[in-house]
Amino acid sequence: MDSLIYLYGLIPTEEAGKQQIPAINGFDGKGGIYTLPIGKATAIICDLDAEQYSEENIKEQINSDMEWLQEKAFHHHETVMMLSKMYTVIPLKFCTLFKNQGSLANAVQTKEAHLVDTFSSIHGNEEWNLKIYCDDQLLKKQVSQSNQTIEAKREEISHLSKGKQFFEKKKLDKLIESELEEEKNRISENIHVHLSEIALKGNVKRTWSNDVTGRKDEMTWNSVYLIPAANVENFLEQIQQYEKGMKGMGWQFEATGPWPAYHFSNFS
Repeated sequence: MDSLIYLYGLIPTEEAGKQQIPAINGFDGKGGIYTLPIGKATAIICDLDAEQYSEENIKEQINSDMEWLQEKAFHHHETVMMLSKMYTVIPLKFCTLFKNQGSLANAVQTKEAHLVDTFSSIHGNEEWNLKIYCDDQLLKKQVSQSNQTIEAKREEISHLSKGKQFFEKKKLDKLIESELEEEKNRISENIHVHLSEIALKGNVKRTWSNDVTGRKDEMTWNSVYLIPAANVENFLEQIQQYEKGMKGMGWQFEATGPWPAYHFSNFS
């Protein structure tokens, strides 16, 4: 039986010929990773025992063995990070497997034109992530004091009877929450538009809950950018300026990178 093929990423064959990949262990910790040229793209792969690493066995390991999952996910991440520092790489998701070299070669060949275009679009560029956090209580206080819509509602309530004021103040609380969310989105979107002008591309991602981040402040924005290497310094300086000017208002900025271009390349 043929070995399963574990695919870490794809690099231009032209680049693969200029320097060899380091000698490091593959996914199973035994065999090494190696290259497989397939036309204009070269796959970075390793072999796996087909029985031990069957789809069913991997799912069971992922669902039942957190230590195994963390070890293997770290291995995949570190390998792809290493590749991204050496080559223009299209990174693959964790546990991307093919039945054999033939099935992998067929998949690559059918998408060669797309892969070549992707190599061109990410070459010389870096992926950076920006997460924006906000102290809702601090910003709510500011919004409550300065928002014209809220001030108008307060003025309206002040002219009502005591009985009606009670119910209208409940509505006011909901209005403040609504205006708070709008303010957070407005500010974050303006920052995103500005930073996207420095980048080639900018995508918005889903925010994470506090259970995931482990932080008290809320994640207000989560975005990712593809930036020419020459623009990265300016990109980070702009974020530092936002941090400096907005920290006292409850805003925090977390920029991380460079990462392999997961969000700006794909190979299904």
